Amino acid sequence: MIARLKTLYRKLGRLDKLFFLVLALAVVANYASPAGDISLLLTFAAFVLAVAWTFKWLVVLLKKVIWRLRYRLLVAYLFIAVVPILLILVLVWLGAYVLTGQVAAYLVTTELERQTAELLMPARGLAYTAPAIRDQQAGWLSSALRSRFSGLELAIRGGGKVWRYPADSNLEPPAAGWGDVSGLVRRDGRLCLWAHAVREGTDVTVAAPVSPRTLAQLLPGVGDLSFRRIEPGAPLEKLADDTVSERSSLPPAANALDRDILYATATPVAVWETAGKFGQDTLVLVTRYSAVLQTIFPQKVRFPTGETAASLVSTVFWLVGVFFFVVEMVSVVIGVRLTRTITAAVHGLYLGTERIRVGDFSHRIEVRGNDQLAGLGASFNRMTEDLERLVEVAKEKERLQSEIEIAREVQNQLFPRNLPVSPTLQLAAECRPARLVSGDYYDYMTVGSRLALAIGDVAGKGISAALLMATVQSTMRTQLRAGQALAAGAGNGGPPLSTADLVSRLNQQLFDFTPPEKFATFFFSLYDDATGLMTYTNAGHLPPILVRRGSASRLDVTGTVVGAFSFAEYTESAVRLEPGDLLACFTDGVTEPENEFGEMFGEDRLTEVILKHASCGSEEIIAAVMDSVRDWTGSPELQDDMTLLLARRV
Repeated sequence: MIARLKTLYRKLGRLDKLFFLVLALAVVANYASPAGDISLLLTFAAFVLAVAWTFKWLVVLLKKVIWRLRYRLLVAYLFIAVVPILLILVLVWLGAYVLTGQVAAYLVTTELERQTAELLMPARGLAYTAPAIRDQQAGWLSSALRSRFSGLELAIRGGGKVWRYPADSNLEPPAAGWGDVSGLVRRDGRLCLWAHAVREGTDVTVAAPVSPRTLAQLLPGVGDLSFRRIEPGAPLEKLADDTVSERSSLPPAANALDRDILYATATPVAVWETAGKFGQDTLVLVTRYSAVLQTIFPQKVRFPTGETAASLVSTVFWLVGVFFFVVEMVSVVIGVRLTRTITAAVHGLYLGTERIRVGDFSHRIEVRGNDQLAGLGASFNRMTEDLERLVEVAKEKERLQSEIEIAREVQNQLFPRNLPVSPTLQLAAECRPARLVSGDYYDYMTVGSRLALAIGDVAGKGISAALLMATVQSTMRTQLRAGQALAAGAGNGGPPLSTADLVSRLNQQLFDFTPPEKFATFFFSLYDDATGLMTYTNAGHLPPILVRRGSASRLDVTGTVVGAFSFAEYTESAVRLEPGDLLACFTDGVTEPENEFGEMFGEDRLTEVILKHASCGSEEIIAAVMDSVRDWTGSPELQDDMTLLLARRV
């Protein structure tokens, strides 16, 4: 348990540690001193840190949630579609709330103005009436208005006297200076409907207190009304609620969404004691949407279907709302389906890449539909198929490369590894293949008292040329051993080993057991240490260069290539090597490489290099020739197999 707590503590950041520390200190401080300054300060600090800590972990949680494309799209749809819809709904609700409340307030204030205008008209009539009949008319009007306005009082001031109606009224006229006016007034702290008219020194005042019954009858069906007096500097909770209508005036709700609306608006109220001064009261309404609609569209208006205007408007509103809801649900379903197709395709691609990452190139993702996502899945499957083929090709290439390496090692074993012992002839040779294996061939071996030298160039490159080279090597050595055995069995009187016969048998052997297009140039010679005589047969090979006393000459060509024609005939020639002579045998890979201008290195340049370095050692001559050819081509890669065989008479 302690180890887990230590691990959890290490994972917490600085903000986490600071928040928990301040929270613990705040809890302790509130327990020790609940009303102390330190506890309040720590509580405030803990609240601020709690907000920061919550925001931090909300960001972390959001990052983890939106890692997957599905949740990222859902969050995007939330901000793009859901949030604007919620804002629109809030705006619609707020607009409906304000519009309904404002319309209800307008209806109430309009009705108040109409009723006070009804009071102003008789007041003006009395002000214009002659004094002789004013008293009779005032009594009659007072009785008539009191039947409509409960508690109505009337006062006529003129000639220094005041007449009040009814007789028990104690209504005092307002402050002098008021003209013709009607509306609401505060008299002795009580809200009243009033009208005041002035004519030639006579003013008539009519006042009726605003009672709950008055408010209930003011505009039946709109809702509950109340006036709250605004006292300067007084808090809102101490507003005087001295005039409230009866609750029964609020109509029942039409449905569950027909909620109560509390709305307030400022209403001008005259100050009785000060002429021309107006204050403000707050008109508070508790109404419903259906109440305002029924007031605007009276029930008396009916359509042929039997519906009222209010019910028809409500029905249309609900139909439009249901239609919008259905459209929204269809949009949500379509959005969810589109999201699932997108996320399913991306998830399939993710799983596919994971399978490919571990080397499973046989995995294929499911493709549905014919849209761009389906095309992407099909393209991914084609890519995996191509990768699978490429892997197979790479494996096959690796296998072939391994086999070629083995072939190269085998071919290296075919080249002579040890120089034969000769008291009068020094040998040196090198073969540089253009690829891993070479189609060039050189060989030397001791045959009795003579030394056999051979060099060849197989048509082509690569494995096929290397195989034919191995065939030439094995055939030549077999022919040499067979000829040597025949000569030894016949004794000294037997026929000597002939280079022409050996090359003829090699030609027939290759022609019989190799394809027609496979052939090779071949130079074969036998050198006698005792006499220095070299007999040779040149079967289509480039003539070797003989360097003697600073000049160069070429040996003869005594026949065509081997392996191409069964009827080919070969002869032999002879040359006697003198001390200091240098014989250079080479393949076309030395003379035919081209430079960037398409010019071949050529036999003349090869002769110049050999003459220039003739006094050097054989290894130095070979290195000089190889470097000259490489400098000529300007490329480290060889254009063809390069083979050079040197024999120097000592």
